[in-house]
Amino acid sequence: MVFKRLLGSLGVGGPTVDTALDQGPIRPGDALNGQVRLQGGKAGFDIEHITLELVARAEAEHEGGESEGVVAFDRLTVGGGFRLGEGEPHSVPFSVTLPWETPITELYGQSLGIVLGVRTELSVAGAKDKGDLDRLTVAPLPVQEAILEAFGQLGFGFRSADLEYGRIGGTGQQLPFYQEIEITPSPGYARQVNEIEVTFLAGPGGLEVVLEADKRGGPFSSGHDALTRFTVTHDGVGHQDWNAVVDGWVRQLIEHRAAYGAHAAYGHHGPGFDEHQQGGHRSGPGTGTAIAAGAAGLAGGMVAAEVVDEVGDFFEGEEDDEG
Repeated sequence: MVFKRLLGSLGVGGPTVDTALDQGPIRPGDALNGQVRLQGGKAGFDIEHITLELVARAEAEHEGGESEGVVAFDRLTVGGGFRLGEGEPHSVPFSVTLPWETPITELYGQSLGIVLGVRTELSVAGAKDKGDLDRLTVAPLPVQEAILEAFGQLGFGFRSADLEYGRIGGTGQQLPFYQEIEITPSPGYARQVNEIEVTFLAGPGGLEVVLEADKRGGPFSSGHDALTRFTVTHDGVGHQDWNAVVDGWVRQLIEHRAAYGAHAAYGHHGPGFDEHQQGGHRSGPGTGTAIAAGAAGLAGGMVAAEVVDEVGDFFEGEEDDEG
């Protein structure tokens, strides 16, 4: 999907920018390749900088409830320092590395409802213009895919996915938001939890897996959340019994929660791990990023779900913001 727009800050007759990303989804930590194509206007212009900005739609919790907005999570200068002549075409190829924590937007070709984009900004004669915005599609890392596959094989189902603005205390989180993949419990755990939220915090050496389960409340007790964290490496993914690993994680999550109570430390936490820190890991399905249909499964036995496609609103909203 490519959007072309006149450089608004320079008015009619200014250069245009058209950024084309290489086809196909990429994975976190991989190289994002493409070209920024410029077309000169009715006069020559000095192109000072060409910058790519990675953006995402994320939700933020506050006293008044929840709100949704666009968050930039990386900026990368890919060119500049040249003169673009009148009517002159000019192409700037680029290859930039995605952050390891970049959210995944699809699983086995099925969209998760997460909206990411690459916005191109030109700096010309002291003026800046965000002149082009393209959709970014990100597939899971092999270890992420294996874990989600295991949840599906164990009978868990996909509910929704969203991005939450804030931080998870005690982790190595780098981005200003984190992704929650919300799944429904398998029949064996349906009496103990309403849902489990899975968050991946990837890095070059491995993956932090944060699990949160909201526990069902009885007639004389309220429900509460349980949260714990595990660490895995990128190596040997195909030689691991992920069904057994993931089932063990879920058992520990529930058992430790039951043993230590609502606000105790449990699981594989590091020092200072606190789900109540600012922007802490909480439930809350995204209004615009949820996948409809509760019967949708994960991975191996996945039933295709109808996606609430918000991509058009994402880009339309951006243009409105820019005026």
